[in-house]
Amino acid sequence: MYDNFCKYLIETYPDDFAVWLLGKSFPLTRLEPTELITEPVRVDSLLLQGEDRVLHVEFQTNPDPTIPRRMADYFLRLTKKFPNQQVKQVVIYLRRTNSPLVDETKFQLQGMTHRFEVIRLWEQPRDVFWNAPGLLPLAILSEAANHDAEGLLEQMKVRIGEMTTDVGMQGNLETATAIFAGLKLKLAVIKRIMRSQAMRESVFYQDIVQEVEQRTLERGRREGREESREEFLREGYIKLLRQLVPFLRGFNVPIEPLLKRLGMTQAELDGAEESDD
Repeated sequence: MYDNFCKYLIETYPDDFAVWLLGKSFPLTRLEPTELITEPVRVDSLLLQGEDRVLHVEFQTNPDPTIPRRMADYFLRLTKKFPNQQVKQVVIYLRRTNSPLVDETKFQLQGMTHRFEVIRLWEQPRDVFWNAPGLLPLAILSEAANHDAEGLLEQMKVRIGEMTTDVGMQGNLETATAIFAGLKLKLAVIKRIMRSQAMRESVFYQDIVQEVEQRTLERGRREGREESREEFLREGYIKLLRQLVPFLRGFNVPIEPLLKRLGMTQAELDGAEESDD
């Protein structure tokens, strides 16, 4: 769920991420994995292309021993497809951990060495994220949260209001902030601080629905499954809703419009949850 919100932010506010990750603003557009000439990259990888560079970002909630090899593989594919463009690769770890895997910045195999950048959010100062709307929701995972996450979340709620008066934008930023806060704080604390009308009117989860459609279909193709497209999507929607519904209900966000959009009823969702128990 967290990588969906990360991808939403970077696609909605590419300039903010370009300044952070590339050092200055670059016009960036999203590359679809199918634009690579070999097998597609994983659907949770994010590729953004500028005039003379490609930015490859991986958001990771937990350590993953396959990351170094994966980054080397993607680098080779990208440089083959875009030989005249500079490729910048960044792995961004969200959840604080003592695992040595999050310190790995290179892949080595025989005579080959490939390096990539790693950012551990819990080591980043709060001010890196404070003045950019696309980055602000990540501040709850910054170094400041290691000392007082609850106080930081209260500051962020105020900061979102200072940053924009647009109700839709406020709702989306508050929803993203609340989601990331789930990695640091209990839901009761998040609800007390973040509950607002703007959040209840947020359409953030509709963008996640579009994302899960892509992810579900891609997984079905990888597994060689033969069910219909509709069956693939329904399975993916059910898994998505299991993650989102408790959170949305906690903030009094109505889920009926979401169920209607997906062609599902509450009874069907409850039955699916029971069948998995």
